[in-house]
Amino acid sequence: MEGPAPVTTVKELGPAALYRKYDPDDFRFESTAELEDLDGTVGQPRAVAAVEFAAGIARDGYNIFALGIPGTGKRSLVRHYLEKHAAKRPPPPDLCYVHNFEKASEPKLISLPTGAGVEFRNDMEMLAEALRTALISAFESEEFQTRSQVIDEEFKERPREELRDIEERAKTEGLVLLRSPVGMAFAPTRDGEVMSGEEFKALPEEEQQEIEQRVEAFQEETQQAMRQMPSWEKEHRSRVQELEREVSSLAVGNLLDEIRRKYHMLPEVLDHLAAMQQDVSGRAREVVEPEGSSPAAALGMETTTTVDKRGPLTRYHVNLIVDNSGATGAPVVYEDNPTYDNLLGRIEHTAQFGALTTDFSHVKTGALHRANGGYLMVEAHKLLRAPYAWDALKRALQSGELSVESIGQSLNMVNTVSLEPESLQLEVQVVLMGEPSLYYMLCNLDPDFEELFKVASDFAELMDATEDNRDGYVRLLATLARKDGLRPLDRTAVARLLEHSTRLAGDREKLTARVGLLHDLLREADYWADSAKARLVTAEHVQQAIDAQIYRADRIRERVHESIESGTVMIDVAGTQVGQINGLSVISMGKFAFGRPTRLTARVRIGYGDLVDIEREVELGGPIHSKGVLILAGYLGAHYAPDRPLSLSASLVFEQSYSGVEGDSASAAELFALLSAISGVPIKQCIGVTGSVNQHGEIQAIGGVNEKIEGFFDVCRAKGGLSGQQGVIIPASNIRHLMLRQDVVDAVSTGMFHVFPIETVDEGIELLTGMATAARDDSGQYPEGSINRLVESHLIDLAERRKSFTAEERPDTARRGIGD
Repeated sequence: MEGPAPVTTVKELGPAALYRKYDPDDFRFESTAELEDLDGTVGQPRAVAAVEFAAGIARDGYNIFALGIPGTGKRSLVRHYLEKHAAKRPPPPDLCYVHNFEKASEPKLISLPTGAGVEFRNDMEMLAEALRTALISAFESEEFQTRSQVIDEEFKERPREELRDIEERAKTEGLVLLRSPVGMAFAPTRDGEVMSGEEFKALPEEEQQEIEQRVEAFQEETQQAMRQMPSWEKEHRSRVQELEREVSSLAVGNLLDEIRRKYHMLPEVLDHLAAMQQDVSGRAREVVEPEGSSPAAALGMETTTTVDKRGPLTRYHVNLIVDNSGATGAPVVYEDNPTYDNLLGRIEHTAQFGALTTDFSHVKTGALHRANGGYLMVEAHKLLRAPYAWDALKRALQSGELSVESIGQSLNMVNTVSLEPESLQLEVQVVLMGEPSLYYMLCNLDPDFEELFKVASDFAELMDATEDNRDGYVRLLATLARKDGLRPLDRTAVARLLEHSTRLAGDREKLTARVGLLHDLLREADYWADSAKARLVTAEHVQQAIDAQIYRADRIRERVHESIESGTVMIDVAGTQVGQINGLSVISMGKFAFGRPTRLTARVRIGYGDLVDIEREVELGGPIHSKGVLILAGYLGAHYAPDRPLSLSASLVFEQSYSGVEGDSASAAELFALLSAISGVPIKQCIGVTGSVNQHGEIQAIGGVNEKIEGFFDVCRAKGGLSGQQGVIIPASNIRHLMLRQDVVDAVSTGMFHVFPIETVDEGIELLTGMATAARDDSGQYPEGSINRLVESHLIDLAERRKSFTAEERPDTARRGIGD
């Protein structure tokens, strides 16, 4: 008896449902040259609101994390809105380090009015040179020479006078002072002549002893006078230095007074000049003498860590680390390489005579110095890859201070003497940019993160294809082309780009926000327009660019389709088979993805409710795929013979699949193959299937629908050409995602290929088998001749046959069943 006829209401999709076309005549311009630049961005209202809020509130902890997938324009958008806010704020002061005359290892930080840094640095360099000239002139002046000579003569005469007095007194007592290369000695005289040794010995013993006592007394007095020589030398040097300080102070006073008058409103500068004047007065001779004239320097024996390799005048120079001259607002700094040193600054060293030396002039600026008073933009993944950079940035933001120190110093790993520059009071707003996964990872793993980055600027991957967004999108394309110096686009090119954007979005009602991909396509389309000597970029050039991108990336797709066409990979696109179906999958190769049909088979025998996913058994199936297979068991158990135990043992496998399988988009195809295997009803091999199924038998949306349809279409065309019977089954909820290639749309319009949207398992199995599913009748039975009746009857038969087996006879083998 014939069964009921199929009652499916599925209607195949027409060409209009397969592609959203933009009509060039809808645009009110001939080319994008007529359009104004887009000020800002389009389709990111949530992200823009977050950035404007954070930039406006300017409070501690309200730093920004801009999260979104690459290509959504995070950097350009954030920078654009930060620069708008920065333009309304005053530019920050210039920053410089100067020598600390009290402790050279701790350079002082001086803040100067915006733009004054360069002038102050130049003034101090000119002052240093003028100081040398002024001191040389002062020391060569007649007054200085005369006063210096008087001091020299005074201290030369003092030992002479002392010895002259001793000598005169010795004469009165019959002694004379004798000078020789080895020293001075006293000798007795007679009649004005020095006694010989024989004459002295001829004297009476008492007289000899008396003379020796006098000689010894005068010898002691002479030695005591000679012992005063170092103190006289010290006093001499002190008097000379005092004279030099007096003269140098007068000589440089006028020069420093000029600088003081110029910077009289800056106490830090005045304090530095006062300390400098005192230092110059104490080091005047060192400044005047030629470089390297000291014995230690000549021998290379300088030992301090602050050796001035460029001469004594360098200590009076200025190390300008931040120059904001010419700035009209707060800085917006993007640091492309956010290492520890590049963020916080560093202290460089100079190799000199086998030792590393440094001073205040070797302090180098970091991105936080340059961004102080404004904004710092950093790529989050680059920051986290740089050793210790993340912790250093957090420490600076938490403390509000920026200290320049090496990694070794910050970790207490270096004990050698080095510089400790004065800290900067930090006022900066940091913007990190990264993918959403990185943002959520930091939220979960770093307890400080959410306190420091309170504002999340979430960049959408898609935008609604509203008229306003479309107009903004077109202006964005025009702006990108203009900024890159590309040819304008005519209306056909704009329409084709919008269509491609919708295809990339994977939704007919959306446009992709990954403008970076469109930007690349603009450049490539301009190349093809240039090759054709065209004045404008047209739809033809855009299509050439799209085709060229695919051609460069689709070598693997060609090899896969060749293996199917040659029969190496077995795919049937005609005829019918029991328990066999063409499932549709997607292979992603970087930015390129393509569809590939895969033969999926099911085998059934009596068992204990085992539904074996072979992919999972051999650990080729991912958890989502395994979940989809287990859902099938729930559907079978509830939909057929619910009052009997499920008594089958079924196996499902992707034939000739040698790599991992993930996702549940094949679960509908697996269920159809399983129903065919249970009922014995063959399935049409000319129809490919994709879709996810739930336990209620509803078909759910999947991803990559366009690539899957096109992949099956290409295989059908390659294996003997299109017959007019081939097509695909897709979830009805995926209709809005269709943006198929033009050749597929053309084949559908001529009836050579078909796209069937389904909502339930029953609709799909009817299309695949040509048999009705039918609902249960009043007695609770499926009608005779329906596929549901065949499935349930076979399951009941398996359950009855299972009764003949006792528990002891159940195979004692490891297996996975429902609920495993």
